[in-house]
Amino acid sequence: MNSPLPKPTFADYLHLHFLVLIWGFTAILGKLINPQLSRISLTFFRTLLAAVGLAVVLWLWKEWKRVPANDRWAMLGVGAIMGLHWLTFFGSAHVSSASVCLAGMSTTSLFTSLLEPLFARRRVRPLEILLSLLVIVGLYLIFRFEVDQSLGLGLALVSAFLAALFTIANSRFVRRHNALLITFYEMNGATIAMLIGLAGVAFTSGLTAQEVIPQSADWLWLIILAFVCTVYAYSAGVHLLRKVSPFTLNLTINLEPVYGMALAYFILNERMTAGFYAGSVVILLAVIVYPMLNSRFAK
Repeated sequence: MNSPLPKPTFADYLHLHFLVLIWGFTAILGKLINPQLSRISLTFFRTLLAAVGLAVVLWLWKEWKRVPANDRWAMLGVGAIMGLHWLTFFGSAHVSSASVCLAGMSTTSLFTSLLEPLFARRRVRPLEILLSLLVIVGLYLIFRFEVDQSLGLGLALVSAFLAALFTIANSRFVRRHNALLITFYEMNGATIAMLIGLAGVAFTSGLTAQEVIPQSADWLWLIILAFVCTVYAYSAGVHLLRKVSPFTLNLTINLEPVYGMALAYFILNERMTAGFYAGSVVILLAVIVYPMLNSRFAK
């Protein structure tokens, strides 16, 4: 019989919101890093440093365990999808505002709810269709008032779709393997994919040293991206699951775009149109309401 979770304290909930704030800061970091650095190079160094950091964490926590070859290859493949997710994510933040990027990324959980039935071979629930239509209304409002940033929003939607794909894959891996070990292999897969992409771009169109090698100031942001936003935040999130339920964790993570947009407002001085904020509120409302209604009607 499984023992009940220890009761979370107020400090645990504060810690969880702090982690979500860190994840919301990711798009801001993408804007702070030198824009001349190619997004492929940025993603490559972020995943490489994160893989090294996760290796250290796994060694310190003595979490190294044998993973069957088929699962290793599958995790590396999912890691390549994760690398493309970050590439399009940083690309979105590069060509548009951080707020537009985060608004598009807020559709991840609803993409997941639509894609999961295809993999789980179950029927799509009417609630999911209804909330998906609500998200389309939100996206229409954003596109209508932010036409000049449509490329950034489009890239963010592709990034959200890719995030939904690897989330579904990870939900199956985590039944058999340690979450940090899964992430370690996926970071390696992402690093390999980005290295191949970087070599391909350099061979076909050529890249300057400034586009490939981060400048001295960029290393600080890259270290924060890799070790704080990935290794620390993910490790702490896994540990919090010993006290808070997955539902509580996922529901709180839905606030990431809210925190990110607030950070963009104060740090980057981003001012968006009223239509953008109206569309974002519609999307966030659908995302936050979904798990509540889903758990109620599933009973």
